[in-house]
Amino acid sequence: MNAIPARLRVPVRANEFAAALPPPLQVGSAAHRSAKWALFVGGFAVFAMFYGPQPLLPLFATAFRLDAAQASGVLSATAGAMALGLIPAGFLAQRYGPKPVMLTAIVLGALFSLLCAIAPSYGALIALRALLGLSLAGLPAVSSAWLAEEVDPRALGQSVGLIIAGNAAGGMSSRLVCGLLADHTGWRGAFAGLGVLGAIAAFEFWRSLPPSRRHRPRPLHPSHALADLRAVAGERGLAPLFALALLLMGSFVSFYNYLGFRLVQAPFALSHAAIGAVFLLYVVGMFSSPWAGRQADRHGSPRVLGAMLALCAAGLALTLSDALPLIIAGVALFTFGFFAAHSVASSWVGRLAVRSKALASAAYLTAYYVGASSMGWLGGHAWQAGAWEGVLAFLGVLWLGCVAIAAHLARLPAHRAARGGMTPPIPSSCAQSQDPRPT
Repeated sequence: MNAIPARLRVPVRANEFAAALPPPLQVGSAAHRSAKWALFVGGFAVFAMFYGPQPLLPLFATAFRLDAAQASGVLSATAGAMALGLIPAGFLAQRYGPKPVMLTAIVLGALFSLLCAIAPSYGALIALRALLGLSLAGLPAVSSAWLAEEVDPRALGQSVGLIIAGNAAGGMSSRLVCGLLADHTGWRGAFAGLGVLGAIAAFEFWRSLPPSRRHRPRPLHPSHALADLRAVAGERGLAPLFALALLLMGSFVSFYNYLGFRLVQAPFALSHAAIGAVFLLYVVGMFSSPWAGRQADRHGSPRVLGAMLALCAAGLALTLSDALPLIIAGVALFTFGFFAAHSVASSWVGRLAVRSKALASAAYLTAYYVGASSMGWLGGHAWQAGAWEGVLAFLGVLWLGCVAIAAHLARLPAHRAARGGMTPPIPSSCAQSQDPRPT
């Protein structure tokens, strides 16, 4: 997958290694279309099961007599467990192949969602949601790296953007459906609905995703794992992208977690279904993520990332208003900017990673979900301290961190590799260990 210790390395030239692999899937081919559809469906299901309960946090707070930070545990436990599972899932995919790992993730996610519907207590619910997150890690840990290996690199930004569009679609629709189900059947019915959705998606994913053509299995060996981790840690430009992922996702989860608490109170007093409808604004993320991927392919990642961070700031400012239309406009701007920035950063990792695209992608998403878990929880304390204004102050600090990282990335010589499908050359000494499979 990446750098292999000298005693384990088989000398081979880079061009010989490339010649031994089948060509990548060509853009527009039937296999390419089928793969994009399968990964869209997989991303849809995973993020539906992950984020579906988010508009129900005020309901959990009331039902179990919790404060906002405690109620957010339904999401924080899932995000934290997913962060723990991402890198191990990447190694499993190297050994057993990406499709089995991704399919198992969706199947187990559906099972644990169904079990959440019969959880006897809040503690049991949190434990099941943690197991859900650990299981779901298999798809995001592998999907972006699968594309980086199997698809023509000139379309990488757009292809990764389509996965993220599936994430947005799943998060959007599941929040609305869970809100509607909770108003009529309670939170247990909402979890049951997510489980059924996951089961249907697992079948379609299994049917549609082509097998990996460029995957070369590798044994699970501690020497390989340590060499891979060292290689990723030493690649210039990746660590700032990991930090960016942590802050981006932390701000996004905090924003949506506590927006529901604001909208359920006066002067809005919205129902859970109405709050779920606000999450329909995720639809802008379905368009912004592939759009931003194309713009990064064309104009370069630094420029697009900076513009999207500015859009996020404008959206946050609009939510200070007490006028619901302005708040909705602010949510739309913030959501558009977030998904676009995440799409740019995620595909940037795939371009910069030379020795192990799989592990680099998994490390990026590990930081991403650590941010979701930790910053989502800290946002609850910001809400307790200063209501929505406190949350916005907290988000402003995270945003400033994102801006500082983006400015640093733009100054790196490596940013040239994030333009127009260019990929850094593979050193001949690393050719044999170029990641042959699996964020």
